[in-house]
Amino acid sequence: MNKTGFGERFRYWFDGVMSKGTIAIIGLLALVTVAFIAVIAAVVAIFRLGPEGDPEMSFSEAMWGSLMRTLDSGTMGGDAGTGYRVLMLIVTIGGVVVVASLIGIISGAFDSKVEDLRKGRSKVLENDHTLILGWSSKVFPIVSELVVANESRKRPVVVILADRDKVEMEDELRAQLPATGKTRIIVRSGDPMNLRDLEISNPHTARSIIILAEEVGDDPDAIVIKTALALTNNPNRKAGDYHIVGEVQEPASMEAARLVGRHEAHWVLASDLISRITVQSCRQSGLSVVYTELLDFDGDEIYFSRQPELVGKSYFAAQLSFSDSSVIGLVKGGAVMINPDADTVVESGDELILIAEDDSAIRVSAPAAADIAAIAPFTALTHAPERTLVLGFNAGLHAMVRELSEYVAFGSEVVVVADVETPEFEQFRNMAVRFTRADATNRAVLDALEVAGFDHVIVLAYKETLDTQRADAKTLITLLQLRDIEEKAGIDLNIVSEMLDDRNRELAEVTKADDFIVSDKLISLMLSQVSENKQLTEVFETLFSSAGSEVYLRPFENYIVAGAEVDFYTVLEAARQRGETAIGYRSAARSRSAADAYGVTINPRKHDAIRFAAGDKIIVLAED
Repeated sequence: MNKTGFGERFRYWFDGVMSKGTIAIIGLLALVTVAFIAVIAAVVAIFRLGPEGDPEMSFSEAMWGSLMRTLDSGTMGGDAGTGYRVLMLIVTIGGVVVVASLIGIISGAFDSKVEDLRKGRSKVLENDHTLILGWSSKVFPIVSELVVANESRKRPVVVILADRDKVEMEDELRAQLPATGKTRIIVRSGDPMNLRDLEISNPHTARSIIILAEEVGDDPDAIVIKTALALTNNPNRKAGDYHIVGEVQEPASMEAARLVGRHEAHWVLASDLISRITVQSCRQSGLSVVYTELLDFDGDEIYFSRQPELVGKSYFAAQLSFSDSSVIGLVKGGAVMINPDADTVVESGDELILIAEDDSAIRVSAPAAADIAAIAPFTALTHAPERTLVLGFNAGLHAMVRELSEYVAFGSEVVVVADVETPEFEQFRNMAVRFTRADATNRAVLDALEVAGFDHVIVLAYKETLDTQRADAKTLITLLQLRDIEEKAGIDLNIVSEMLDDRNRELAEVTKADDFIVSDKLISLMLSQVSENKQLTEVFETLFSSAGSEVYLRPFENYIVAGAEVDFYTVLEAARQRGETAIGYRSAARSRSAADAYGVTINPRKHDAIRFAAGDKIIVLAED
């Protein structure tokens, strides 16, 4: 067996010291320096080589003199005596090496620390912050909404932890969101699924946690679920409950997500949400604007409020008790009731669900009397078979068709035209589904379809097979073709289009489609709202479902006599007689001149006089 030599042992020891970091290296340098000047001082003292006038310099004086020359090379300028000068020159040269090494070590340590800070690996020391785990294009609208929501808070903070370069994320945020008000954005780099990296974001003191699905990868839901698992089963987790909001893409993942998140997590099923909104919007022009108004923090939004002075009164009396807010439901025993029976009594502990501009605007006021003479006679709604044309394809189409079957009358038909392999559809009792493989951007294809014969047209984005910009470009071309068909035939098509990038929606305004469903934005808005108030989960589940009460836009003639000037108290009474809750109206004239709002007014002031015109709609919560 070969014996280890001294040189090899010394190198092994030296490597060990060097690996311990900056402090150990500085300590080793100091030790070498002390040993070096001690040897020189000993030579001066033993061989009496002190300067002229003091040849028998003591060891301590020689040590001090050598140390001064090590730190300051100019000290040797006044030395006298050949031997002393030679020794001090050696000390000075050694000092130059020592100081240069020390500067290099400190500079290297500083650069290393700056690089660590650049990587975003320092722990966040914040409380009551909103934590976003993961990175996608939804980050920007979510942060934008949180900035608006935080305007009334003191020192609000949003923390983002994602497995990306910190500087790149900060640059993108500054480019997309140049103004964040008083909200401070803190970005950290790390894997949200890694327990050690997760601790960097300090999730235990966060007010709410939003988990985003990755836009790349084969199974983004698995990443979301694993991140939730890292939170709920963290050995260092807090004693109380987390408030987690997560995005899930596929319905099949919901069961596992609920098992992992339990009562602490609220999940938004993205594909299902967009399918429902698209189907509802295609049948009611302007509905997506209503949903956007309810989902964003700019303008009116949904609040929960206890009003002891209304205890013992009916739900309808509560509706009449607010001039600047709109009551849409009750929370009884923790259960959300949207558009309950008008005679439902408000009991102690119940919460009102209201639409208001701000929680400070929720004030009880004296009601005004309804103009009974202006209310139109009740007429029952009838449903005729409908024909719906779907142009394009993505993974949400099957859920969309299934949702549409819940609304349409017997004998309805859906025609799907897309440039993909023939998909398999379910069989529906009241609706037939027919598929044609073709490119919907081709004018000849659209002319052959005779689109004028369809009641609704839905243009879908190819988001699984094309990148965002190419998919939106294909959608835009289809919309331009449809607009040209409208103008040349002198007809009005009811068109709803899905756009992936909100910036492209602005370009598509020229096509004058009835509604644009910007999927990422709507999902982002819902995630933001639920992160601020988890009670909203059940409210949105009811509004976006075909079961229970949901939002409808219905002709004003069903409620108010044509030509009558009324206030909104009268509209409320007309809706009550039909078992509905009125929350606003849509002006047909303003929908043509104000494309940004499509003529939609949510939560109008109830005392203001309104004269409805042809084409105007009343926005109500009702059961189909």
